[in-house]
Amino acid sequence: MSDYEISKQAKLKPIKEIAKKIGLKEDLISPYGKYMAKIPIIDKKPYGKLILVTSTNPTPYGEGKTTLAVGLNDSLNKNGYKAIVALREPSLGPVFGTKGGAAGGGKSQVAPMNDINLHFTGDFHAITSANNLISAIIDNHIYQGNKLEIEDVYFERCLDVNDRALRNIDLGTRREHFTITAASQIMAIFTLAKDIDDLRIKLDNILVGKSKTGKDIYLKDLHGTGAVLALLKDAFKPNLVQTLENNPAIIHGGPFANIAHGCNSVVATKTALSLADYVITEAGFGSDMGAVKFLDIKCALNNLYPDLIIINATIRSLKYHGNGNLDKGLENLKFHILNMQKFNDNVLVILNKFENDTKDEIKTLENYCSSLNVKVLISNMYKNGSKQTKEIANTVVEYANKKNTKHYEIYKETDDILMKVSKFAHDIYGASEVIYKDNLDKELKSLDKKYQHYKICISKTPASITDNKDVLGYPKDFTMTVTGYKINNGAGFITILMGGVVRMPGLSDKANYLNIDVKDDEILGIF
Repeated sequence: MSDYEISKQAKLKPIKEIAKKIGLKEDLISPYGKYMAKIPIIDKKPYGKLILVTSTNPTPYGEGKTTLAVGLNDSLNKNGYKAIVALREPSLGPVFGTKGGAAGGGKSQVAPMNDINLHFTGDFHAITSANNLISAIIDNHIYQGNKLEIEDVYFERCLDVNDRALRNIDLGTRREHFTITAASQIMAIFTLAKDIDDLRIKLDNILVGKSKTGKDIYLKDLHGTGAVLALLKDAFKPNLVQTLENNPAIIHGGPFANIAHGCNSVVATKTALSLADYVITEAGFGSDMGAVKFLDIKCALNNLYPDLIIINATIRSLKYHGNGNLDKGLENLKFHILNMQKFNDNVLVILNKFENDTKDEIKTLENYCSSLNVKVLISNMYKNGSKQTKEIANTVVEYANKKNTKHYEIYKETDDILMKVSKFAHDIYGASEVIYKDNLDKELKSLDKKYQHYKICISKTPASITDNKDVLGYPKDFTMTVTGYKINNGAGFITILMGGVVRMPGLSDKANYLNIDVKDDEILGIF
């Protein structure tokens, strides 16, 4: 059966019953239909244990991080532990593009699948509208006399679909560059804001452009923050849904990890940690993208830290990284293990098992990880859900309850921007050299006076440890090339573009929109 057919067979419970399981009374939730609801932001200590699910570098086969995260949530709840899974919202770009939806798979899904993958509770639409309202405010200010003498506009419009035609457009008065909503400044701010007051402050501080005299212009100078906040107020509350086994799932925010910081909202994570003993969350793509940004940006800025890091892997993806050779492909897993061990004493590998995985292949994986002092657990949760997962649940809880002594810093706050980029490239990716195109090193150096204390968000291909998507495995002695940057002033980080990464994807010739249709009032083809 397809994921959708499995999802259809599930017997979902009214969302008020799911809320009750985590101690939320019916009058505290705002239902969106029968199976989805907005819930209040809660930040109450002591927090539960935080478990991060990451992965090896992604391949065309998919590794199943969301499936694993959802399955672990069901597993822990099945075996008597109070757990919540906290995930990102899907973007319409991948849904209609190549990657597909982001609701998990098999018997480890969040539901209702189609609603979550499409409009959900409207958060992405609110973020898109808020972002583009700012652009309209900027252009209207210029049209109405340009009292602030805005000359250069930095802020960009966005859209939540893949549309390469919008990468560069002519507005008549200037050039405009669209990003996809998941890569927008508003998405970054939305997911990093601690509360509604912090959201207002971050919106105020959006750098929209520069005046003719060289003065920085912020959104607060245009008096547009209140209107933008009005569009985001309801969206800012986390969303509650359920797994196919009727366990709670909080889904909120969705920045891409190859372009932004790749994890769900701070308010959703803290709410989950306030309501459960164990919270499973994920960070997008491989650990070189989502996990390090989760740790360096989200956790560092919000006094959070995972108690356990789980690296998701599959035999077929490891073979892909070894050009068909598992032994060679295991080197990619080694890279991720060694990096995550810098950040945490407690690291596990969980294999998403497929029927054609052989005993010898699994034994090879186990022996390899053992040589790196890492335990391997085998997951059949895609096929079986939480059945026979007692060992997985107990081991995950055991490791999550162990003390962690490591809090690795990639760079110091006082390092200059070029030093931060260098440390990221060398210490995390293993690059031998960083090259800057078009004197970008000089431009970045000139930013130190204002932005030296900001975080760095590396934007590159997720398919490789390097900035070249065709270089697989665990490469050594390679260079990385900085091709651009973006100041996300409200969010407090500088995005460093490397290689040929683009912030507005395009559709492929075999995009998933070709498979999607409506029949008898039923949406088909989303996977």
